[in-house]
Amino acid sequence: MPLLRDLRKKDDINAVYELKEKLGEGSFSEVRVAQHRCTQKLVAVKCIRKRALKGKESMLENEVAVLRRINHENIVSLEETFETPTKLYLVMTLLTGGELLNRILERGSYTEKDASRVIYQVLQAVKYLHQLGVVHRDLKPENLIFETPLEDSKIVISDFGLSKMEEQGALSTACGTPAYVAPELLQQKTYGKEVDLWAIGVITFILLCGYPPFYDDNDTQLYKLIIKAEYEFDSPYWNDISDSAKDFIVHLLQKDPAKRFNCEQASQHPWISGGAALDRNIHGSVSAQIQKNFAKSHWKRAFNATIIVHHLTKKAHPGEDDEGNQSTSIGNI
Repeated sequence: MPLLRDLRKKDDINAVYELKEKLGEGSFSEVRVAQHRCTQKLVAVKCIRKRALKGKESMLENEVAVLRRINHENIVSLEETFETPTKLYLVMTLLTGGELLNRILERGSYTEKDASRVIYQVLQAVKYLHQLGVVHRDLKPENLIFETPLEDSKIVISDFGLSKMEEQGALSTACGTPAYVAPELLQQKTYGKEVDLWAIGVITFILLCGYPPFYDDNDTQLYKLIIKAEYEFDSPYWNDISDSAKDFIVHLLQKDPAKRFNCEQASQHPWISGGAALDRNIHGSVSAQIQKNFAKSHWKRAFNATIIVHHLTKKAHPGEDDEGNQSTSIGNI
């Protein structure tokens, strides 16, 4: 019985594509470059082992359902799907420009304007998602990929494994990547699109100084810091950053989601649309902090090769959250 109920019936993928080198590998999938046998177009194929997927089927079906309704230049595209008795294949856009933080390290010069241009594209993509009623729930630098190696390449959002459509009901599962989750998501409350804007605030903070606003080696302590929503623009790392950039971040890292900027408000902020972003080279300080605070090996995941779901409280049915996904309990904070 097919795992994806509305899967398009196809011949074996090898009759349509030639699978080539591996790009990345996770606990239940690998991503390979593939070339269409007729058009010669290069794509990325996420090859998922069904046996290893046991218990996460609903998450995969949700990811595919979300991707099938999306068509935006700054969002990864799902082009087609294949299924065999043992494997699932998701044919997706091939992104060759590298992850966001890696690209910053490789640059000789990097400015607030560069960061502003990236965040503008992210805001346009997330605004589109929110208009469709889709909440990404796992925005972070690792999921922001440049389409090509060219200097003017656009940024593309990938990894929709934790995304959710609002029409599926209220969101209450504490999920995502610890450093980027919003306070309300950690407080056992229902939440909405605002969690994505919080994550954009965290990403912007990192792009301007090279380290996150909230950090602790212990996740429980990290969550306590996030819930307080207290952070600093520390000297000397923020000395050369504009007041406009700091103001933009302040409006996104609001503890109260009702006071947080939405995508439209964020896009209209002077740091994004008004030319307030400085053209001063901050590459030296930012790249030094990125290398110090982020492990390169952590950035090498491709197209949601692994999914980590954190849950705040133990459920009556351990291992399953209130949205029907597998989860890892992290206890009470």
